[in-house]
Amino acid sequence: MMKRFVALCSLFLAALGTSACSPDLRATVAEARYTSPASQFVTTRAGLRVHVRDEGKPDAPVLILAHGSNASLHTWEPWVGQLKANWRIISFDFPGHGLTGPSPDGIYSTTSYVQVVDDLANYFKLDRFVLGGNSMGGGVAWRYGLAHPEKLAGLILVDAAGYPRDTGKPPLVFRLARTPGVGEVFSRFTTRGMIEANLKQVIVDDALVTDQMVTRYHDLLMREGNRQATLTRMRAGPDAPNAHQQIPTIKVPTLVIWGEADPWIPLADGQRFAREIAGAKLVTYPNIGHLPQEEVPVQSAGEVEAFLRQIYGVSQP
Repeated sequence: MMKRFVALCSLFLAALGTSACSPDLRATVAEARYTSPASQFVTTRAGLRVHVRDEGKPDAPVLILAHGSNASLHTWEPWVGQLKANWRIISFDFPGHGLTGPSPDGIYSTTSYVQVVDDLANYFKLDRFVLGGNSMGGGVAWRYGLAHPEKLAGLILVDAAGYPRDTGKPPLVFRLARTPGVGEVFSRFTTRGMIEANLKQVIVDDALVTDQMVTRYHDLLMREGNRQATLTRMRAGPDAPNAHQQIPTIKVPTLVIWGEADPWIPLADGQRFAREIAGAKLVTYPNIGHLPQEEVPVQSAGEVEAFLRQIYGVSQP
């Protein structure tokens, strides 16, 4: 099996040898393309400049949303569009992602990402809020729940990372990035075709993978510093590999949303979250992959709306 992987890496490098190196996208160009009127840049205590959007009703209860690996706050735009009439929604780009770009200290651990969430909560003077996360961001969300339970009114886990893999393999893009030598080359050759193939792996309906989506994901990965940050993050590994053992201690109301056809994080993990967190509600979608917020935005946002109303005791208008 290892020989097959090495052979695949060799073919990959040979193919790249005939291609030109993919240049970075300057930060100023990326910001001109992907900021919105709601965009702002918040500087944390650590000197990190974080891209944030604060949208919806200013005086309403708050939902903070944390995106997944190699994604950005843009993944939440469908939910924001559905929810902002009744709620205040804060989304942001993690260090090494989107328009935030690389961290000054070069650290991209889950612990550091939990601190980013808390820095934003402190910046916006939030005493209590609901925190939602997809994939990697879901892993950050439940870890935040362990570190700061007093600040959470609720937790939303969307195809969330967290449990160790006993079987199977990580996606090819991750395996390539982690392979010495191959990862360095891989990080320098990033084509739209690679991004498109990756999105079509995690999204079941290929029609949803539009040219605009592919371009956005590609551009934001190409934002200067993000590819090196991705390589550093993927090679670092988990900073608290046994943290999942504490998941049963989470006591806040929890909504678990999962795509039943997720090829990266299996439905069994969603079922385990729902089983181990007391009182958690599990909602699953057949024939949906890793990004329910982009694949079934209306249905999944409707579940979030009902969850928020239950938590905050707000009746349906």
